[in-house]
Amino acid sequence: MNLTRRDFLRASAFAAFVPSVLCRAALAAGAGHNVLVVVQLSGGNDGLNCVVPYTDDEYAKHRNTLRLTAREVLKINDQLGFHPAMTEWKRLYDQGLASVVQGVGYPKSSRGHPEAARDWQTARPGDTNWPTGWVGQIADQLSARNSAAVPIALITPFTHPVALTAERAIIPSVHKIEDAVVPASAPRQASGNSLLDYVCATSVVASEHSRAIQAAASRAGKYPETPFARGLHIAANLIRADVGLRILYLELGGGDIGGFDNHAGQKDNHAALLRQFAGGVAAFMDDLRCDGLAEQVLLMTISEFGRTLAENGRRGTDHGAAAPVFMAGGRLKPGLIGAHPDLRSLDNGAPRHHTDFRQVYATVFERWLGLDSPAILGEKFETVDLFRS
Repeated sequence: MNLTRRDFLRASAFAAFVPSVLCRAALAAGAGHNVLVVVQLSGGNDGLNCVVPYTDDEYAKHRNTLRLTAREVLKINDQLGFHPAMTEWKRLYDQGLASVVQGVGYPKSSRGHPEAARDWQTARPGDTNWPTGWVGQIADQLSARNSAAVPIALITPFTHPVALTAERAIIPSVHKIEDAVVPASAPRQASGNSLLDYVCATSVVASEHSRAIQAAASRAGKYPETPFARGLHIAANLIRADVGLRILYLELGGGDIGGFDNHAGQKDNHAALLRQFAGGVAAFMDDLRCDGLAEQVLLMTISEFGRTLAENGRRGTDHGAAAPVFMAGGRLKPGLIGAHPDLRSLDNGAPRHHTDFRQVYATVFERWLGLDSPAILGEKFETVDLFRS
């Protein structure tokens, strides 16, 4: 049988041999690289009730039941405050470990879930024929440099999002930390068969990294009892184990048309999701700080769109345009980045964007991951001042 090493790698990955994939990622990427954690807020997050313009008359008069007052918000300054469910996020913010990029969107943005999600996840708005997601493109770039490189993982029970669609690379799913652990392998003598020797060597290194992951898991901190927090717990273990992963992708909201799509009864539903988000991210950052890893990690949210300024007749909000992007990490420039959208100048009833989401992506690609952003985005975008100098 004429089986090449590349053929073997592909066959192994498609067989969902996740520990081996993680092992190869470690060999290819090496230790000490920055890690990006992407959190998809599925359904379209209402940014106006996350970063609340509590003194703005336009906000007050258009939200009869959803309005958050000065007494309720967690005040950032004399105009803006975080949702009261985001107490743990506010703590990170006050500690200089979190920032918010305001007014993020894109021109002529779609207000349909599949279309807008695809725009954000391919970074090619309007191009319905574009075959890969931006995470998948990064995986393809790294795979082209080294066919053994698979330094990206999905940590969610849901189907692979469009963002992780790749042309060539394999992106494994890790649903629990045991997925990344294999039994110990005893070293074997060289056989003279290069493929067999490679398989044996891969198994041995996979076992070594399994032990590192198990050791990391034994030192993990305390997390809230939510699926989202458990996913971040897995992410922290993999980062701590230093198995070479560069991007970890998680989801909050339930996948597909997710829980952030609050057309009705928004108040309690949105609060519950924001509480999960804030509590999970805070536990994750606290955990990383214990091992001095916070400066190696950047967490970034994405969501297909924001919501309308006015609430509808069902005590919810409808599909909008611009929304904030939340970021957490030890090397961020903390605080609010960019102006809060002007609620007197709307985009068809919703906050208007002033920062293209591809500017945020370009900054992360270039300054955090060390990648060529035009090769992924198709053109050059001005970067945003996100990081400490």
